[in-house]
Amino acid sequence: MSGIDNYSKSKKLGEGTYAVVYLGTQLSTNREVAIKEIKTEGFKDGLDMSAIREVKYLQEMKHPNIIELIDVFSDSKQNLNLVLEVLPGDLEKVLRDKSIVIGGIDVKRWLLMILRGVYHCHKNGILHRDLKPNNLLMDPMGNLKIADFGLARNLNQPYEKLTSNVVTRWYRAPELLFGARYYTGAVDVWAVGTIFAEMMLRTPYLPGSDDANQLVITIQALGTPTEDIWPGVSHLPLYNNLTVYPAPTRGELRRRFAAASDAALELLEGMMIMNPGKRWTCEEALLSRYFLEEPLP
Repeated sequence: MSGIDNYSKSKKLGEGTYAVVYLGTQLSTNREVAIKEIKTEGFKDGLDMSAIREVKYLQEMKHPNIIELIDVFSDSKQNLNLVLEVLPGDLEKVLRDKSIVIGGIDVKRWLLMILRGVYHCHKNGILHRDLKPNNLLMDPMGNLKIADFGLARNLNQPYEKLTSNVVTRWYRAPELLFGARYYTGAVDVWAVGTIFAEMMLRTPYLPGSDDANQLVITIQALGTPTEDIWPGVSHLPLYNNLTVYPAPTRGELRRRFAAASDAALELLEGMMIMNPGKRWTCEEALLSRYFLEEPLP
């Protein structure tokens, strides 16, 4: 059996503007799957670009920490259906559920899985651009997998102008907040840094109420970038007359993250360096001494 005949849909798991996700069964194997049905009506060319990107990038990537795309088929209404592995939980639900006890070893293990997944994306020339806790899905064993590649782009086009209006606001890197149109995988690393902070705090680290407020709370928390530490920053479109706040000292960070080790704070600082050119890469983060100290992930 192939395509539509091989799948049955049962209950609806969720619905967005352009897609509905169902729980389903792959009849040939009896495997439980998630079927993301992407509606084609409403697009003059037939299909939303983000759907095409998602299929393209998921087909290119196989990794234990990236959601598996099992199959793709179109149905009688010409809707595109993505057949994905079923991942019942997500990191956001776990962090918000105060009945769940999260230890330092859980945070370390999850961060390691996120970084491995993002490293795999970057190594394959793919920028995710929407890393946040509810796009980090979990299987029943607590393994994290990166999902939702609808905003992903190819990293290998350095001269292509990109939109700065990507990444959910609370996880948006300063270069995006300043309106940069050329950026790198560093925007994903920043997002992972904010997720790391959120895992330690159990609450979002930089929760801006709107784009202007997001910039204010980011520089209040981490210092105002100047030409000294980030050459060229003052030429970015949205950089103007900023109040100058000092960067936090290690002691201040220790107060914010009371349970964090020195190595954890060093890693957090590395992933949240204001200047994207100096920010740690996924590879540098994976080689952090934080992953080598007890408790081991």
